[in-house]
Amino acid sequence: MTIIMNIVPMLEKGNAMTAKPSVLITGASTGIGAAYAERFARRGHDLVLVARNTSRMEALAERLRGEVGVTIHIVAADLVDPQERATVEARLRDDARIGILINNAGASLGGVFIDQSVDDIDRLVQLNTTALVRLAHAIAPRLAQAGEGAIVNIGSAVGLAPEYGMPVYGATKAFVLHLSQALSLQLGPRGVYVQAVLPAATRTEIWGHAGVDVDTLPAVMEVDDLVDAALAGFDRREAVTIPPLHDLGQWEAFDAARQSMISGFGQSRPAERYRTD
Repeated sequence: MTIIMNIVPMLEKGNAMTAKPSVLITGASTGIGAAYAERFARRGHDLVLVARNTSRMEALAERLRGEVGVTIHIVAADLVDPQERATVEARLRDDARIGILINNAGASLGGVFIDQSVDDIDRLVQLNTTALVRLAHAIAPRLAQAGEGAIVNIGSAVGLAPEYGMPVYGATKAFVLHLSQALSLQLGPRGVYVQAVLPAATRTEIWGHAGVDVDTLPAVMEVDDLVDAALAGFDRREAVTIPPLHDLGQWEAFDAARQSMISGFGQSRPAERYRTD
């Protein structure tokens, strides 16, 4: 498997950010987050790993330190807990060495909406949206001031398709896509790259936590393939990267159709089909 190595270097501009900025990765103990840690470590970036499972992060960090020699810090945090999340937010605000945020932590829920616990729904929304946007907000002002850096938000193709039957999870991932696209428009001109990554079914532990046997799914991408594809999009500075979508023209047509509607939204009267006078 080829690891993309031609990351665009971020040049030092009179601040503490180096040519190889540190990368903070949430959900870094396993799955997609751990694969991102592996890839960025092998690109020569120091890491800050964030997750609840300290032992897994320590094992990953020990291996990568030995194999690559990068510096790795571990922050044990439940991003739904306001106090623990605040520690990560402060690190993103204050540590000028961190120039890339991988907003990967997330969860899913099994079952149908009316059978899901409202407390489980609340935790899902807090992790997939509140934590993600707060971490992005913690680092974005500093990156904008520096005129460089990157925020990568892990969404999902489910956010484009209610037909998958995952209403709350899909809604949180639609939020991630919209946020990423809007931030790209605002922060891109200030030198900050924002990427939304939209996986489909990927072989991670999220399925087991949601009570789903991943082996029963018809097509599942391996984590390494997903992250390598996402990093190829990162290196190309794509605003939206959809690794499982083979026909790029479909996304381009979808996005063009969306944009074509914008000029029609500013109207003083309802559309003719809704008028009763």
